[in-house]
Order: sequence, then structure tokens, then C-alpha cells
Amino acid sequence: METNTISRKIKLIGILFIVLMTSIILSTIYLNEKNKKDALLINVVGKERMLTQKISKNIFYLYHNNSNALLNELDSATIEFIYNLNSLKDGNTLTGIQKAPTDLIAKQISKVDILWNSFHTNIKDFRKHIINKNSDNETILKNIVNTIHNTNNTLLEEVDKLVSMYTIHSEQKSDYIRYLQYIFGLMIISLMFYSFSQLKAMEDNVKKFFEYSKKLAQSTNNNHIEPIKIEAEKEIVEASDTINCFISKINSAMDYSSSAIEQSKNASIKLEEITDEFSKTISDLEYSKQITSKLDKTENIIIQSHEDLIKTTKKLQLLKSELDKLLESCHIDDNK
Repeated sequence: METNTISRKIKLIGILFIVLMTSIILSTIYLNEKNKKDALLINVVGKERMLTQKISKNIFYLYHNNSNALLNELDSATIEFIYNLNSLKDGNTLTGIQKAPTDLIAKQISKVDILWNSFHTNIKDFRKHIINKNSDNETILKNIVNTIHNTNNTLLEEVDKLVSMYTIHSEQKSDYIRYLQYIFGLMIISLMFYSFSQLKAMEDNVKKFFEYSKKLAQSTNNNHIEPIKIEAEKEIVEASDTINCFISKINSAMDYSSSAIEQSKNASIKLEEITDEFSKTISDLEYSKQITSKLDKTENIIIQSHEDLIKTTKKLQLLKSELDKLLESCHIDDNK
């Protein structure tokens, strides 16, 4: 089955352009949406770091200056930290946060969760004792505050690692998508060069075809016409085959008419020779009237045959002339 057609090439190039452009557009949309989600996620992780510092600061202020407002801030920060940590661990459909994307990040979240549980226990102990602060529990509060201060630094370091891991993961995914976009872009550029080369090849083939057609129409030589030979697309090859078929029929008709004319001329020459021979014989046999009469009849028959052959020759010449006119009419139509 022939597949090298102009229409197929154009359709294939068009489909590839559409697919590649669609891929770039979709990847760009995906990248933008991904960046939004990653920004939200990194913001949540970064906020955990801020909440850890806020909790430690509130505990320090409460230890030196007990205040209901500071206590409410401590409770609010603690609740928000727990909510965000659970969202990072299990995902949150309301905020659009997905579960940990990699095992390493999941392990780091578990590590932060373990540290937080210990940190949260100290917060609850501090809150219980700070409400009933007196000289008896002063030492206990001081120890709790020192413990919170020490564990806070460790928790901050692990939360910082978590922020870095999310940031690196986001950048790697973005780089991968951009890499794909670069590949799509290079493929489009390559496809453009390929399209130009194919269009140039098609243009050259069509130009070659029309130049041959014009040369054929303007030719004044009535000898054999050479068929066109073009290695091109299916449509041009089919058009060339049609012209070659027409050329083959014209060449065959010209060969037949030329051969018939030649044979007719040869027969006419032979008849003339026979006529001369009979004329000589007649002159030698004039004494016999009977023979002369028969010979006259024979000569008349030969002369009649000779005339018929001449008429046939003229008809064949007329046929050849009509073929020549057919070619000349093609020249005239093309020039118009």
C-alpha cells in the first residue's frame, strides 16, 4: 500500500505539531498548578517552624509574666501545629495537601512527629503548672522550661530539614517538567526544519513535473517522446504515469503509421517495377492480339492495385498528419 503521499505527509506533520504544542501547553498548565500546590505545602511546613518558635517564646513569656492572652496564643499555636502536622502526614483534601510524596519525606515527618509528641507533653505539663504557679512548683516549671528550650532547638532543626526536603523535591519535579518542555521545543524546531525540507522537496518535484509538461507541449520534434521519470509523492507519480501512458499510445500510433507508410511505399515501388516489366513484355508480344488483350487486362488490374496502394498511402499519411496536429494542438493549448 502506497503511503508516500502529499496529503499523508501534511496530515502527519500537522498531527505532530498539534500533539507537541498540546504537550507543551498541558505541561505548562500542570507546572503552574504544581508550583501553586508546592508553594502551599512549603508554606505549611515553614509555618510549622514558625509555630515551634512561637510556642517556645510564649512559654518563656508566660514563665516570667503569666497572662491569659499569652496562654490563649500558646493554645492556638499548639492546635495549629498539630493540625498542620496531621495534614502533612495523612494529607488534607480541604487544603489540597497531599500525603508525603517520597519515603524519605515520610520518614522525616515521622521523626518530627516523635519529637513533637515529647515537646507537646512538656507543653501540657507547663500549662498545667503555670495556671497554679506558686513557690512549690517553681522548680518544676523551671525544669520544664529548660527542657522545652533544649528540645525546641532539635525540633527546629528537623523541621528545617523537612522544609529543605520539600523544597528540593519541588525543584526536582519542576526541573523534570522543564526538561520535558525543552525536549518538546527541540522536537518542534526539528519538525519545522523537516517540514521545510519536505515542502521544498515537494515544490521541486512539482516544478520538475510542470517543467517537463511545458517542455513536452513546446516540443516541435515529432520523433519518439521520452517518458517522464520522477521519484516523488504518490499524486505526482500517478500524474506522471497518466502522461507516460498517453505518450506511449502516441509513440505506438506514430510507429504504426510510419511502418505502414514505409511498407506502402515499398509495395508501390515493386508494383512500378512489375508494370515496367509487363510493358516490356507487351512490346515483345505485340503479334499476339489475344495475349495482348489478356495482358492489358492484367496490366489494368495491376495499375488499379497500384492506385489503391497510393490511396492507402495517402490515408496513412493523413493519419500521421492528424497525430502531428494533435501534438501541435497540445503545444498551442499549453502556450495559451
